[in-house]
Amino acid sequence: MARPSLAFDRVTGLKLRRIKKNMKKKLPSLTLVLGGAGSGKSAFAENLVCATGRRRHYIATAQAFDAEMEAKILAHQKSRGENWITHEAPLDVSKPLNAALSEDVVLLDCATLWLSNQMLAERVLDIQIAKFLDAVRGTEAPLVVVSNEVGQGVVPEYKMGREFRNAQGRLNQALAAETDLAVFVIAGLPQVLKGQLP
Repeated sequence: MARPSLAFDRVTGLKLRRIKKNMKKKLPSLTLVLGGAGSGKSAFAENLVCATGRRRHYIATAQAFDAEMEAKILAHQKSRGENWITHEAPLDVSKPLNAALSEDVVLLDCATLWLSNQMLAERVLDIQIAKFLDAVRGTEAPLVVVSNEVGQGVVPEYKMGREFRNAQGRLNQALAAETDLAVFVIAGLPQVLKGQLP
């Protein structure tokens, strides 16, 4: 029997969980990975996806509106490494979700930026959230969705900020209701909210 080895976050070097060498992990049909900014949620989600041994799709929802965001996107791409099929989908995630086959695995990072893109495009958020959830339900491959938990801070000062926070809360709750596995990442440490880690 193979000895367990440690899995490390590629960015921070933190131990994430124990895995056995060469053992492919099976993910449920939908996994939700929540966390605050800089919590390690993206790296944790990437490790979950990589551990499956399947062909990997990455759905990127970020848009580089300034140099800081451009640098953040490049850092994410570098830490991810190669062997990903990347789909740029800031507004419509249905096409790349439909492109994945049942033997693939998909990482969507992240639902929060997707939602903010919808708001900036002045779309009706509840309609777009319903379409997003329909696309998630129709995905054949195991899907990992990364999303920010934005409801633990102070009440936003401006109306738009409050509307966004509330819409993000509705989206996260809807995803959590659909998911088989929900994980909250704090300081790089995964806290299982629902289901069981593979």
